[in-house]
Amino acid sequence: MLTKEELPECPVATTVRLIGNKWKLLIIRNLIYYEKQRFTQFMRSIPAISKKVLTDNLRALEEDGLIDREVFAEVPPRVEYTLSSLGKTLQPVFDAMWEWGTNYKRNL
Repeated sequence: MLTKEELPECPVATTVRLIGNKWKLLIIRNLIYYEKQRFTQFMRSIPAISKKVLTDNLRALEEDGLIDREVFAEVPPRVEYTLSSLGKTLQPVFDAMWEWGTNYKRNL
């Protein structure tokens, strides 16, 4: 997790830094609307993403405190991802993006 000193001064830039690439946005979208997901579920629902890019983005979101990763002691190991309590605070942002995107498409 970044320290306050490492984050941009501008709050918008901070938000973009944390969730501003298309993969992070789609990962968070999935967790908002499906609550928890496994790696293979992300791969199916975000078909253009590679395993490496998905892994890197999941790790970054976990490091930034936006998602939680739970490993189950099973064979083979099962890992589930959920939004952290901090990540859940992004719900209104994604609801607004959903509404804006819907309105934009309607007005084309």
